[in-house]
Amino acid sequence: MQIDQPILQLKDVSISYTPGKNAVSHVNADIKKNRITAIMGPSGCGKSTLLRAINRMHELYSDIEIQGEILMDNRNILKMNPMEVRRMAGMVFQRPNPFPTMSIFDNVIAGYKLNGIRLNKKEKEEIVETCLTNVGLWDEVKDVLFKKGTFLSGGQQQRLCIARALALKPEVLLMDEPTSALDPIATNRIEELLLELKKEFTIVIVTHNMSQAARISDYSMFMYLGELIEYDKTRIMFTNPRDKRTEEYLSGQFG
Repeated sequence: MQIDQPILQLKDVSISYTPGKNAVSHVNADIKKNRITAIMGPSGCGKSTLLRAINRMHELYSDIEIQGEILMDNRNILKMNPMEVRRMAGMVFQRPNPFPTMSIFDNVIAGYKLNGIRLNKKEKEEIVETCLTNVGLWDEVKDVLFKKGTFLSGGQQQRLCIARALALKPEVLLMDEPTSALDPIATNRIEELLLELKKEFTIVIVTHNMSQAARISDYSMFMYLGELIEYDKTRIMFTNPRDKRTEEYLSGQFG
């Protein structure tokens, strides 16, 4: 396997909520396998819009139009069954959102139920233990697996949501500001977790937190007014940005 091969390719992707007005304009980028890619930029620049397109979440709204191609493993996900795409690309949101009526155990395997995939008891138990272990939660919850997920702290709930996203063995993990609702200690634990998870998964994370991007990402995308202004290795972008707008954003002059 060649080093830094792309797993996800954005080819001339434009997204509009209203006809003739793009929220995301002509984005081209190759997302590398087993790397963390951060998408940064000021509020309203199209970061979350782009992330959600990869998960086909825009299907839930009839007036959103997506143009271009989004390829995962050389397959155009815009032409695939959305349920299959969501198995390939797991999503974790800004606020921890365990399913409130479900136990910790059932939260982890919820994706299988939603997709109509039947598992026997042993398979369920193995998936739950593996995924909770992967997010560093197993030892904390193994004695309370059948309590509701909402009984956990915010940081634990977010790790539960990551376990739920990982249970279907996605190729890509999409994260929309996953630590913005958490305290610094919980944030630090999630960041350490992501550095561990990239050994097995490709992670794309939208973040407002530039120091977080600098700490954990291998590559960074800087978006402004719906355009991808710059995309490079994080180390290079933070020390030697090519575009003046990137430099101004990273030095805190706007955003």
